[in-house]
Amino acid sequence: MTTLSRTLRTTAVLVAAVLALLLARTPTDSAQAAAAPFRVWVFSKTTGFRHDSIPAGIAAIRQLGQQNNFTVDASEDDTRFNDTNLAQYAAVIFLSTTGDPVVTQAEKDALQRYIQRGGGFVGIHAAADSGYNWPWYGRLVGAYFKQHPTPQNARVKVEDPNHPSTQGLPAQITRFDEWYDYRANPRPNVHVLTTLDESSYSGGTMGADHPNTWCQNVDGGRSWYTGMGHTIESFSEANFLHLLLGGIQTAAGAVPANCAVTTPPPPTGRQIVGTSSGRCATVQNTNGSQAQLADCVTGQAGQSWTATTGKQLMVYGNKCLDANGRGTTNGTQVIIWDCNGQPNQQWNVNSNGTITGVQSNLCIDASGQGTANGTKLVLWSCSGQANQQWTLR
Repeated sequence: MTTLSRTLRTTAVLVAAVLALLLARTPTDSAQAAAAPFRVWVFSKTTGFRHDSIPAGIAAIRQLGQQNNFTVDASEDDTRFNDTNLAQYAAVIFLSTTGDPVVTQAEKDALQRYIQRGGGFVGIHAAADSGYNWPWYGRLVGAYFKQHPTPQNARVKVEDPNHPSTQGLPAQITRFDEWYDYRANPRPNVHVLTTLDESSYSGGTMGADHPNTWCQNVDGGRSWYTGMGHTIESFSEANFLHLLLGGIQTAAGAVPANCAVTTPPPPTGRQIVGTSSGRCATVQNTNGSQAQLADCVTGQAGQSWTATTGKQLMVYGNKCLDANGRGTTNGTQVIIWDCNGQPNQQWNVNSNGTITGVQSNLCIDASGQGTANGTKLVLWSCSGQANQQWTLR
């Protein structure tokens, strides 16, 4: 064999090796760029309030499917909740379902078996306003709807920037929507992805810790929920569609995600310190717990108060300082109760050091001018005494 022939043969072998390497890498790279194909069912039946954004939501999810390699079926036929039909889907999407759309116990049992066999669930907005008499569903969605103020702009904060649904989003997004409060804070049971900054809008009652998008591993399956998506316009917003796509892909199991329970954040509020006692207003995490003086302990949840734009003093994330029984007379106990936006839970923190009830115009008072641990706090006519003066620090 001549030197030229050997050179040509060596070159051909090298070229073939490079081509083989490139071909071998291509499927892997493609798999990373797009999830494997799968099928989802968008279920949007309502037996309560019906959102006019449902058609826009279905259209948007269909388009996401076309762009991202998954098939979308849409039906409001609840009889399709059976083992045979559900088996074809990687995830079922509850799009603003309200009331009790999964009607029979057999249908409910089928959905539960589907999740237990590793199925996926996506809840959008009013999916939390559904299934109130079905405790298992409450665990699946993560929390039940409680109330909402008038739709308005609010600031959404990304808590986990590494989840596929939030990865690449701005750390904070101001957008227009209907902002849900929930009957209980879901954080102890879910992995929180985004929270609401209640200082950025009016009418929120959950306090400093207000999750509104989360995921969880539940009963053998996967669940992802967002409280956003009330408006038609939501389903043409790039950031919301990015969030939704990641939720669908991870709930379907097509893209891996960490949905382990989130560790509660440290308290972010301030202590209410009595001027005469040097002790802190303290409560137990129970409705009806009367505020009392106790030695101040940095970071103690029962002493960490957040003053909201709605004039509430919040503690434990969803409870508010409250004039017991909506009382407006001397001696009314100062307690905590689930935040409800009522005037007996609104307070003026005044420049002279007093804290007065908006409804009663009475001062928070350390009973009997007490300074010892355990001294109860009550409402009393403002007198200018030191036992009615407080510092937020």
